[in-house]
Amino acid sequence: MDNASLLSAVREKQPLVHHLTNWVTIYDCAQLVKSFGASPVMAHAAEEAADMASIASALVLNIGTLTTDFMESMKLAARAANAKGAPVVLDACGAGATPFRDRMVAALLDAARIDIIKGNASEIARVAGEQVKTKGVDAGSVEADLAGIAGALAAARDCVVVITGKEDIVAGRGARYVVKNGHELMSRVVGTGCMAASAIGTFAGVCPDDLPRAAVAGLVCFEVAAELAARDATGPGTFRELLFDRAASLAGRDVAAMQKVS
Repeated sequence: MDNASLLSAVREKQPLVHHLTNWVTIYDCAQLVKSFGASPVMAHAAEEAADMASIASALVLNIGTLTTDFMESMKLAARAANAKGAPVVLDACGAGATPFRDRMVAALLDAARIDIIKGNASEIARVAGEQVKTKGVDAGSVEADLAGIAGALAAARDCVVVITGKEDIVAGRGARYVVKNGHELMSRVVGTGCMAASAIGTFAGVCPDDLPRAAVAGLVCFEVAAELAARDATGPGTFRELLFDRAASLAGRDVAAMQKVS
């Protein structure tokens, strides 16, 4: 299916996308999923995380506001999603910033099957074992071949790897794409990286058999909506509000006309 068709599938099937995510950006992640036409749920308690994951179409994990207890809930949810066959997306938010985050990402990757690992350049490089540092949750400098890093990590973990940035890289499972959509205002709004993971999870929920294509569709639709929002925005605040509106009204013809994928 092409990107516009997958957008239609999201609106028709309204997948339930379960999140254990960043408290800073949790509303925006939920609203973006809702704007695309899917159904978000944010269930973090260990007492119900597995039960919720077992009825969801996809699971999105985000370590932005990480605690040890939160990690245990993530493991329970991921194993339940694995048992159901629902795709699991991990946003390695802040990997490379502290040893604790690095340890917890490694533990999560070993505890369950992660189908899509998403992060900025330094986050993914760190998960792949490179000696880099992340500036809090902002990308640090990576003097290496990002496409090569993504491909090697995808092969090692038998998963799809997404590196977001000015140009997004999607690699794994026999595919490699570059997405060149988006707008500079995205870098001035807290949470657009987290929202990208939610968009990927939303599209993975309707395209579990082709996760590279699902990741591309999620990124394209999110970033085309951002380009449309930027046309009328006067700054980061109005851009954020308009982003949800443009995601909700996004037309397949806009996706087909504006997508930049190679």
